[in-house]
Amino acid sequence: MQTKVSAKRQVVLPSPLRRLNVRAGDRLEANIDDGRIVLTSRRERPQQVKLVTDSVTGLPALRAGPSAELSSKEVGKILADFA
Repeated sequence: MQTKVSAKRQVVLPSPLRRLNVRAGDRLEANIDDGRIVLTSRRERPQQVKLVTDSVTGLPALRAGPSAELSSKEVGKILADFA
């Protein structure tokens, strides 16, 4: 794969790399390894967690998406903000 550096020294990621779930605004770690530039995704994208009311029970429920990983501490903070 090849790409060019623009006049502003920006690089466009080739489409096969964009399929790795890299989005505009994501932070990448840049390192030099044996004369090569290595970009590594930092994966610090904030969780899209919503507190909703369950339609069956009427109780509060967390909706975080299929790939969300929340710790007990994070759940506690979200629920504390709800109260």
